[in-house]
Amino acid sequence: MADHATNIGKRVGYIVNGYRHCKGKINDLKQDTFRMAALVKNSFHLSHEALFYQNLASAEKITPIERKIDEFYRQIQSDCVFLMTLQAPDGKDSRLIGAYMQLVRDLERIGDYAQDLSEIAYKLSRYPAHPSMSCMSQIEEMFNHTQIMLAKSLVALADLDAEVGQRVKQLDLTVNRLYQQVYTTLASQQDVKGVIEPLLLLAFVIRHIERMADHATNIGQRVAFIVVSDS
Repeated sequence: MADHATNIGKRVGYIVNGYRHCKGKINDLKQDTFRMAALVKNSFHLSHEALFYQNLASAEKITPIERKIDEFYRQIQSDCVFLMTLQAPDGKDSRLIGAYMQLVRDLERIGDYAQDLSEIAYKLSRYPAHPSMSCMSQIEEMFNHTQIMLAKSLVALADLDAEVGQRVKQLDLTVNRLYQQVYTTLASQQDVKGVIEPLLLLAFVIRHIERMADHATNIGQRVAFIVVSDS
């Protein structure tokens, strides 16, 4: 009887310690995700400076930041897999961990697009007077709305605010509308003299911005899911 009671006590202790360890690792996931998000936000800002103000020094700063973003992404993904496979989290924690795995993927992709935009900024700097550049103000408006979306989605993440996360989706409609307007402007240009590279580059720019907005929307939706899972 005494041995049996001792074994039960050990099992209970193991379960309790495992539960505490799992909760601690989930909290570590949150903190690492916040750090990664701060880097992505900075990279996003630098790509804006490079693209719309020809600040190529800002573009140069993005590459080392992108490396750090990738490091966080790999580490968080690895931690999530470890928790899912070795810590046997309960259903709620499993959903929470799965949401973080997807959320950091969205952050990583936004970082990738920011780096792509900085590289395009280098190429566009050679064509300041090209006719297609006349739509840059529209593109910047599109970019600014996307930046607001990212900021709101990160606020939702930091505060675990499901309502803010859901509202990001409504802002995406504005970005989609601006995308269609700029795309139509670019596609309707006729008799473009000289090289057409700037036209093609701007098509890539608006596509990248539109995808960044989609990922910001995803983050907001995932935050809403996390809040529901954590309640």
